[in-house]
Amino acid sequence: MKGLYCKPSGDQGDVKFVLQETNAPTNIGSHQVKVQVKICALSPVDFKLYEDLRLESEHVPVGREITGVVLQVGPKVTFFQPDDEVVGILPLDAEQSGLCSVVLIDEYNLVQKPEKVSWFEAAAVIKDGLRAYTALHTLARMAAGQTVLVLDGAGPFGVLAIQLAHYHGVKVLATALSPDDQKFLEELRPSVARVIRVWDSKENLVDSCLEETGGLGVDIIIDSGVRDYEEEAETQIHRPHKHDLLTLLSVGGHWVTTEQHLQLDPPDSHILFLKAASLSFLNDEVWTTSRAKQGRYLHILKDVMDKLSTGTFRPQLEQPVPLYEATVSMEMVQRKQTRKRIVVKL
Repeated sequence: MKGLYCKPSGDQGDVKFVLQETNAPTNIGSHQVKVQVKICALSPVDFKLYEDLRLESEHVPVGREITGVVLQVGPKVTFFQPDDEVVGILPLDAEQSGLCSVVLIDEYNLVQKPEKVSWFEAAAVIKDGLRAYTALHTLARMAAGQTVLVLDGAGPFGVLAIQLAHYHGVKVLATALSPDDQKFLEELRPSVARVIRVWDSKENLVDSCLEETGGLGVDIIIDSGVRDYEEEAETQIHRPHKHDLLTLLSVGGHWVTTEQHLQLDPPDSHILFLKAASLSFLNDEVWTTSRAKQGRYLHILKDVMDKLSTGTFRPQLEQPVPLYEATVSMEMVQRKQTRKRIVVKL
């Protein structure tokens, strides 16, 4: 069977991905489940994280968000039985690609796929749903009546963060990176309180947020990348400067960042101190790299599927691609030429 793999490189934007033959798993562990993969979602690979966790190998398996049917279970598996429909995320140290026909995965990384949910939707939502929960519940501790700013609101993660915030009675502001994103966000229901056109030089992010909140600032910021220095503006035009986010953050506010290497200088820390505000780093991989909160992790995955089943989550989905286009699709995802790709193996 074929799987998608890549060789780690110092330049994450210039990585080559290859479909190569791999052996089907034979020996099944006590708590492992053998799954026949139906759909696999492709998201960018963070090679620096592999390096930090010392998980480097000659070829890194690609494609970790999967849905499929249980073929066989280990002798001590209690959550599943053959023919169950499941969805899950392969751990970082998985030896197989999610694009393989059959994979082995611990039962603790899977949940049941609701009958009403399609294979396609489940694979597309599972990881971004986990990120939205981690950002808004675990890190930001959102509460009804607050205001949240979601940067790149039309992205797969941004859409689910907006919908989760709406579900809990939070007022949502969101940025649009293009006219198409703006149109999409303006048509969302429940509606976004304000769509901020960061692609339009005439609209200022800070002024728009302060105007919408009566000058008080937003309670929660969920970013999709930040600029540390002004000279980066030409290459990262749609990324806000860190000082802008500190300015529009409210007293007691919480900023959740996806920027791994964010540099806070003493004046930046002083602003956070004056506002009694806080900063958290969003790393959703921590759920599987540490087993300390395994029960909570499974609860989140199950709740993501429940909200998808009831229509609370309504993801923005692109057309799926066949397996033979997986290599090109993954290269586009890694270079950020597209946000996400779903590969069909049915």
